[in-house]
Amino acid sequence: MAKGSGKTLVQWLLAGLFISLLGGAQAVVLCNIDSDKLTLCRAAVTGRNPPPPDEKCCGVIRQANLPCLCSYKSILPALGINSKNALALPGKCGLQKPPNC
Repeated sequence: MAKGSGKTLVQWLLAGLFISLLGGAQAVVLCNIDSDKLTLCRAAVTGRNPPPPDEKCCGVIRQANLPCLCSYKSILPALGINSKNALALPGKCGLQKPPNC
């Protein structure tokens, strides 16, 4: 399998994992976050004019391994998540966005 297609396959597998997680499957820890807590930020990253993140969402973002989460940014649109909104969350929660994210 070519290197590029292998990366694409991994991205689609991860997308499937995220979809199943958001759909109520058993929680797993991803980038220092229990996957069931990711839904606390869903409103702040979907739609054209999402509300600002609330304190619960910011609590999730503060405990996250942000560089790790950045590695998943390419699959966000497939999950209905606006990448621009998601990448703005750290700043809206008083954190710095990781470099190269």
